[in-house]
Amino acid sequence: MNRDPKFYRVTAAAVFFSLLGLALGFWQLDRAAQKEALQASIQAQAGKAPLDNAQVLALAAQGRMQESGVLYHPARLKGIWLPDQTVYLDNRQMDAKVGFFVFTPLRLEPQGQVLMVQRGWVPRNFEARERLPEVQTPAGMVAVDGDIALAPSKLYAPGAPGEGPIRQNLDLEQYRSQTGLPLEAFTVRESGPPSQGLRRQWPVVNFGIEKHYGYAFQWFALSLLIAGLYLWFQFFRRPAATSLDIANHGPL
Repeated sequence: MNRDPKFYRVTAAAVFFSLLGLALGFWQLDRAAQKEALQASIQAQAGKAPLDNAQVLALAAQGRMQESGVLYHPARLKGIWLPDQTVYLDNRQMDAKVGFFVFTPLRLEPQGQVLMVQRGWVPRNFEARERLPEVQTPAGMVAVDGDIALAPSKLYAPGAPGEGPIRQNLDLEQYRSQTGLPLEAFTVRESGPPSQGLRRQWPVVNFGIEKHYGYAFQWFALSLLIAGLYLWFQFFRRPAATSLDIANHGPL
């Protein structure tokens, strides 16, 4: 059958957008599979033996701290707290209450390297907003149980990054420059029951896997809709309309 140029343009557009929808749908499925694998890896970490000082620093030297097999791995570290360098991250929630996440550097012994420890959460005094909460910090050698974690998530904060003990965000590289401490580029999230005035009901990591499946369904549905509309208007509705014109007006 002879077709006009418009038919080929419509066909090309329909094929392109249908294939694009399929590609994006499969990409979302792939993202969901990646996050499911990461979630399974993190859940499997709980039963592993905790890493000690030397093992953690060896992995850091190899640049492996963000690997799925290392992230959230249990660790039992020995060192000395540096309480004068404690940072309080403002506007952080735990159990739907607003307060501070408390970060204190821990100097590993005998290595001397420093890790920033997410020690827990404390409520803030909203009547005296600049008053620091009371947090007990043991002196001398301590053992800290926790999990390997990334740097804390950042909230929107206008202006230059803060430099005092109360901050909206904590940039580890900036903090290293400010303090001169030999700080590693990851943190340890302390685990265990409430102690030292701190709570540790850390939020469960939300990977948003269901979101990717929802997006995949939408892309597949859009691809199917484009293909269906193309077939209907180009191969079903058009011949019917042509037959009706011939019946009403006779052949041209």
